[in-house]
Amino acid sequence: MKNNRNRQVILKSRPADIPQADNFEIIESDVPDLLDGQILVHNSYLSVEPAMRGWVSSVANYSEPVRIGEVMRSFAAGEVLQSTHPDFKPGDKVMGMFGWQEFAVIGPAAVSRKIREGDLPLSFSLGVVGINGVTAYFGLLDVGQPRPGDTVVVSTAAGAVGSAVGQIAKIAGCRTVGIAGGAAKVAQCRELFAYDAAIDYKSGDLASALAASCPNGIDVYFDNTGGAISDAVLRHLAVGARVVICGTASVSSWDPWPHGPRAERHLLVKRARMQGFVIFDYASRFEEALARLAQWIRDGRLRYSEDVLDGIEQAPGAIAGLYRGENTGKRLIRIR
Repeated sequence: MKNNRNRQVILKSRPADIPQADNFEIIESDVPDLLDGQILVHNSYLSVEPAMRGWVSSVANYSEPVRIGEVMRSFAAGEVLQSTHPDFKPGDKVMGMFGWQEFAVIGPAAVSRKIREGDLPLSFSLGVVGINGVTAYFGLLDVGQPRPGDTVVVSTAAGAVGSAVGQIAKIAGCRTVGIAGGAAKVAQCRELFAYDAAIDYKSGDLASALAASCPNGIDVYFDNTGGAISDAVLRHLAVGARVVICGTASVSSWDPWPHGPRAERHLLVKRARMQGFVIFDYASRFEEALARLAQWIRDGRLRYSEDVLDGIEQAPGAIAGLYRGENTGKRLIRIR
């Protein structure tokens, strides 16, 4: 690989809030020779996650912040070109935390898994048969514990996680209500992801729309946003409701800590439970979820949408676009 140059996206400056394109820089470097036990992967797809906002924050959460000058942390999927490790051979398809770069020289610990679903698109391993799918699977089924007949409400219902949550809830025998922003995404919720009802939070009175769509209350709320949307939803919880905290995308900053309506009274009066989760806590069970997700896709019970940007040049501004709601599905960067 001595004649190959590697384009990499590095973190140039620490963002104060949502990372913007000018917080990153694209550089070129040589692809290094492999040491014993390493593999060389040519990335085909780079993932864009809402969680990346937290990964570059100056405040550590469940993972250490990406350091200035480092390749941006990200999941990626690609093909092994060279290997000095006995468990990998050229031609293997793999995904893992390879970073925003065209080539990755890594040890086996960076590989999350070999791709076994050869009949499905490789890009799915970064979405519906990857981190987004397993987030929806365990967040809903293990934390939310839906029962047949429950009303399940999902915020960012047309997103990579939310769309899978709604469909898994339908498979579990639930009635589903999606909350999304804009007429196009609401239509996608109904027509592609088969929500029983969909609400545009940007149009009209969200509280009234929730009351009309959930006349018997909300049994499970899968919360990807926090903020005003969740404040409205909590007022409509049914007795014994479960609230799954998956993300806080609507909160622009946690410094200073935002103030707003309190959840305690709703939880008390409705004897409800609110629980957060981090998907990496379920790493030992990923294959259980991935096998079921893949089969649901093959059976036509789980549908998916992707928003693919071509070229690593698109990466620096991709996170900001995600938070502006520009994507119409799982956002990916495709590398030719």
